[in-house]
Amino acid sequence: MKNPAWKFVDDKGTFTSENADKLKSLYFPLCNNSPFMSCVSPDLHGDAKTGVNNFLLEPVSRHSLADSKLSRNFWIYLGAGKIWSATGFSKDLKLQKNDKFRLEGGLLWQKTTRENRKLGIKAAITSFVPQSGEPVEIMEVRITNISAKRINFIPTAAIPIYGRSLNNLHDHRHVTSLLNRIQINKNGVVLTPTLSFNESGHEKNSTSYFVLGATAPQYIYPTQESFCADDTDLEAPKAVFENQLPGKSRGINGKEAFGGLRFPKKTLLPGKSYAYIILLGIAKLNNVKTILNKFNTPQKVQASLEATKKFWAAKANEISVRTSDANFNNWLKWVEIQPTLRRVFGCSFLPDFDYGRGGRGWRDLWQDCLSLILTQPETTRNLLINNFKGIRIDGSNATIIGQKPGEFIADRNNITRVWMDHGVWPLITTHLYLHQTADLKLLLEKVSYFRDPQLSRGRKKDHFWQPQYGRQLKTKAKIIYSGSVLEHILVQNLVQFFNVGPHNLIRLENADWNDGLDMAYTYGESVAFSAMYAQNLLTIAQILERMPEDNIVIFKELSLLLDVALGRSTNYSSAQEKIKRLEAYFQAVEPEISGKTINIPTAKLIFDLRKKGDWLTQQIRKTEWIKPGIYNSYYNNHKQKIDGYLGKKLQIALTGQVFAIISGIATQSQCAAIFQNACKHLRSPALKGFALNTDFGKEQLDLGRAFSFVYGDKENGAFFNHMSVMFAYGLYKRGLVKEGSEVFDSIYKMALDSSTSKIYPCLPEYFNLEGRGMYCYLTGSASWFMFTLLTQVFGIRGEYGNLVIEPKLTSRQFGDKNVVSINTEFARRKIEIMFINRGRKDFGKYAISRVSLNKKILVKNARIFLFSLKRSTFLSLAKEKLNTLEVILL
Repeated sequence: MKNPAWKFVDDKGTFTSENADKLKSLYFPLCNNSPFMSCVSPDLHGDAKTGVNNFLLEPVSRHSLADSKLSRNFWIYLGAGKIWSATGFSKDLKLQKNDKFRLEGGLLWQKTTRENRKLGIKAAITSFVPQSGEPVEIMEVRITNISAKRINFIPTAAIPIYGRSLNNLHDHRHVTSLLNRIQINKNGVVLTPTLSFNESGHEKNSTSYFVLGATAPQYIYPTQESFCADDTDLEAPKAVFENQLPGKSRGINGKEAFGGLRFPKKTLLPGKSYAYIILLGIAKLNNVKTILNKFNTPQKVQASLEATKKFWAAKANEISVRTSDANFNNWLKWVEIQPTLRRVFGCSFLPDFDYGRGGRGWRDLWQDCLSLILTQPETTRNLLINNFKGIRIDGSNATIIGQKPGEFIADRNNITRVWMDHGVWPLITTHLYLHQTADLKLLLEKVSYFRDPQLSRGRKKDHFWQPQYGRQLKTKAKIIYSGSVLEHILVQNLVQFFNVGPHNLIRLENADWNDGLDMAYTYGESVAFSAMYAQNLLTIAQILERMPEDNIVIFKELSLLLDVALGRSTNYSSAQEKIKRLEAYFQAVEPEISGKTINIPTAKLIFDLRKKGDWLTQQIRKTEWIKPGIYNSYYNNHKQKIDGYLGKKLQIALTGQVFAIISGIATQSQCAAIFQNACKHLRSPALKGFALNTDFGKEQLDLGRAFSFVYGDKENGAFFNHMSVMFAYGLYKRGLVKEGSEVFDSIYKMALDSSTSKIYPCLPEYFNLEGRGMYCYLTGSASWFMFTLLTQVFGIRGEYGNLVIEPKLTSRQFGDKNVVSINTEFARRKIEIMFINRGRKDFGKYAISRVSLNKKILVKNARIFLFSLKRSTFLSLAKEKLNTLEVILL
């Protein structure tokens, strides 16, 4: 790899870079759970906020990181013509070009160092957000004299204060500045606007935005006008470049606020340093002083920094590995914290994610639970139960998740949209929980259904619904109805079985996992997710076999979607008959249900679900397997297959192949053929990644907007990591380990090639055709990566409460060592699983020979490929603070 953008320097995920300042699209996330959310670039561009309506610094996008003159800056005035920016952001490039730059990044802190030998000065700026929860970003600026003579300088912090909603960036920007009320205190500037401006309803503002020095500045510039005047800008401000003091602070209200803090002149002897602490925050006015007092000395700041490092290190080590590849071990720590970052940031609030307004979507909610369930499943029980409150009685769901547990909101744009894949993910996540805990009682917990004006999966609207009704479904007697978690799962999957298009496969509706397939509402069908619904129906049947209940209680109207369970005969081969059945169901449950319940014998329900799942499986196998050995993924709005040969041109979408493999619909021989065709037609010879689709060569206005994007970006042919990870998962799951490892490794290798990916260590949403990583940190692929690594690669997973070990490690992962290990948690016990492979054999050539737990031999002289340990036995033996499982492979 040539000219890497960074390199790891320890085993804690810390990295350094000598050239990060040359990559203007780089940014680093800083946050806590309050949430206070920041992003900083190598030259300290970026923003800070607590939510969509409260930005301390002006909101940034990927491009404004490079284009904007608004940044955190710290100026050093050494004399006329000797003015230096400690962040490197200055018009005086002749002086700054002598800087030697270095960046250090860790969990979750950034330190930039610039030294200028010609001036004899060095600045180290450490930025972090304290894990203790205060809504503040801390900058410690340490200035050091690296010359042989004493130096005298005047330091000035320069931070523009935006102090308003994201909406006001291009909506009443000047008008909202007239609301600004700026207070100068001895430590800096506090802005408290009079109103939160919103033409649909203004509100009295009680939020303050501040930039303070831990030590009192000598002079304060409270507005950008006072700092720059009319004839300079933030790259060469008059206050610094002309050494101009602020005038009297009359007329500062109603202007753009500014944190300009000029500290007293400082003298440093050779080798000596001095630290300046700058606090940037958002709080109620009466809390500002408390925050200042908590971080007003270097000692307090250092203690907070160490606590923050410790907090994020713990998050990064909930699942940790030791393989022969130290870079992978370190990189994984950054992937491990990404689900936590998404719980804080949602799908917004970082420069790449400039389309969001906070919060997560439905799919995100369930997939982000995967990594948490793997390590702390017991803590997710209430979270899962609350999540089910977002399901509507028509099988669709709320699309926006509120801040409180179980709080759901209809689509914020008031556009009726239904994603047909949304019913797939809750069962996948819940099934993992059941495996990790054996807590089948979760399925009987009662929860309500979501209610808003949307009916019949968005096809109708209830014009009589008002917010006063509430967001919970009621019976005809106006009583809130609650059904079991299992009933909610049944609703999602049974409705979809009957919700079919012209080819008797499940309708695409407004899109599926691929949001870009949004132009085939009338006749579009998703073969890919029909496969997953087939798997779900069979999985529910499997779970029911584990339940002790003889009967399952459901609301009476749901029986309209059951057949053999009630002695009813339905011709599943008739799409029209299924559509009529679904319409009858919608008429029965909308706008309210009766509230009556019935008992369905569990055995009959199992038989019914199996019949449906088997029929759908065979339908896809029979109609969608096509030349040259692939599955069709979709039907467009002209009722045409999108995969296969169009004349001599071959079109392939990876999505249909992945879910055919995961669901079990693809046979073993078909899995092998799919991988061969993916390698031939979707794999990049240079980058080794797998594209989301081949180049269709033209727009697909009968399928979706994705194909109007340039090929190789976003959902049109990028190396989309979420799908690539699921591709690897499916191959591992079906026993194609060599093939799965090739896909899995390609993701990591593209990320690690930082000279090409041009990103910090993380798993981005995708890589474009140039290999550049895009949309960093906030992606569901991170949870799936950890899920695949633990349950498939290392083969550590639960099976209805028991611990299963089924390693699928390759010789490459052992390298020159005999041992690889993984640390995780199972049944609230911390465990380290060590795999010893003295012969360094490849997968397929070794078997489990011996297993011991805390030196207690559980099996020896064996030749098995899967070892299962009863939960009760595990708990009786796993009594240590860290419990060691040793697995000998021979």
